[in-house]
Amino acid sequence: MARGSNVWFNGKICAAEDARISLFTHGLHYGSGAFEGIRAYKQASGGGAIFRLEEHIRRLEDSVKIMGFKLRYNLAEIMAACAETCRANQFEECYLRPIAFVDDEALGVYPGEDPKLNLAVLTWEWGSYLGDRGIKEGAKMKISTYIRPHPNSVMTKGKISGQYITGVIAKQEAKRQGYDEALLLDPEGFLAEGSGENLFMVKNGVVKTTPLTSVLNGITRQTVIEYFKNKNVEIVGERFTRDELYCADEAFMTGTAAEITPIQSLDNRIIGAGKPGPVTVQLQADYQKIVRGEMKLPYMKNWWTKI
Repeated sequence: MARGSNVWFNGKICAAEDARISLFTHGLHYGSGAFEGIRAYKQASGGGAIFRLEEHIRRLEDSVKIMGFKLRYNLAEIMAACAETCRANQFEECYLRPIAFVDDEALGVYPGEDPKLNLAVLTWEWGSYLGDRGIKEGAKMKISTYIRPHPNSVMTKGKISGQYITGVIAKQEAKRQGYDEALLLDPEGFLAEGSGENLFMVKNGVVKTTPLTSVLNGITRQTVIEYFKNKNVEIVGERFTRDELYCADEAFMTGTAAEITPIQSLDNRIIGAGKPGPVTVQLQADYQKIVRGEMKLPYMKNWWTKI
């Protein structure tokens, strides 16, 4: 995993080791920050392009707004910073991490009335999030003993730094017990999402995904929904239970890092044939064509930002 040696930090490109923050940084102590995970891909036509950059940065703006803060840079400036960081590291294909966080403002929980936010953009080369085996054979999942917090306990529409601790400990639990990933339930016992992925299942030709009542509205999730609609495949957003997933024909997870990752098993129960099903396999292939500009669908507008 090669990390970009240059980062964008508060308005300019600098060496990663020179982008320093105070140990009194509020975001470090209290998780008062927000971030995005974005990918750039080599394009079939040549060069690289960042996929759905505008949607990601708009979600970053929303996350900051949810916390009651303000970014120091506008949409166009942050988008330009992302492309500039890729160029500075000579990456045509990479993972991008814009992150905004409250600076050295206060020593207590209250950050002040109008706190200053740092903004950085980092890049690195990142392959399959759950490894090549997960992509090719499917991930082994476990229902976590930790639940997705109630919508009034965390802000479910924001990628807020401090909120990810639930996913961190759920993932640790799953990995230590020999699984690839955790699957969290919502406060009422319905399936929610993975530690960093949205969830889909397929049964009798119908694709189902968990609704946005308590999960993040993933950009990859949106892409997949639009893909199936374009193919006239029935897709519904509704809650479902773990035993319904046990009986699915196939299941998969989506996310910028995970892309399209099949689910092989849940709680040691084999899902479908125990290998990526035909719907998932076709989606995996088509998704790679979409992000690389090889497959154009009618609703796609400004989905690629050239590096």
